[in-house]
Amino acid sequence: MDAVRVALLREVLAGTEWLGATRHFAGTLRGSVVSHGGGLLLVGTPAYEPWHLAAHLADEAAWSGTPELAPTLVRHAARPSDPAHLAVGLGRLEAARRGETLLVVAPGEPAGKAAAPLLERVCDARRAGATVLSLGPGEGELPAMAHEVLPVPDGSELDLDTVQHLVSAAAGENALPARRGPRRFRDRLSRLADLLTAPPPTRW
Repeated sequence: MDAVRVALLREVLAGTEWLGATRHFAGTLRGSVVSHGGGLLLVGTPAYEPWHLAAHLADEAAWSGTPELAPTLVRHAARPSDPAHLAVGLGRLEAARRGETLLVVAPGEPAGKAAAPLLERVCDARRAGATVLSLGPGEGELPAMAHEVLPVPDGSELDLDTVQHLVSAAAGENALPARRGPRRFRDRLSRLADLLTAPPPTRW
């Protein structure tokens, strides 16, 4: 989703709680990675990998000049033969420490034996001092472990993919220094032009 579509979506959502909720969550995410400087870990469930969000956050990190927003995508089925940015397995969560931020994205509460390793490692990361953020179900074990939750329950007006677009766009905007006076509108136009003319991402 490009900047124009995000802007149109925000117009449609004006007056709803989604804009404030996604911006607040994005502000928490940005504030955590910038203030701690320990890096951002991004993980999904065995059935859902948020690689699209990883790509958008990497783009926002480059465009906003905030490298801390560029995530390390942690995968459940990572193989040593995968490209380096796709070869990070769940073992990385065991090494999570204070100062790092862990963003967990799940379309629903992980269930079954396959979910146990994820829940255990998220719990361990929190105990080690990492900041845990949850994007997905508003109830269950996973949100209960998180310091900040943006619930996207089944039947919501927006699906999880759309919410991820809003969060990633807001995270990049929140990273930009606030300015006052007539230059602010010019800066926004300049950034929009950069977004529209930037080449499409190829890494992911």
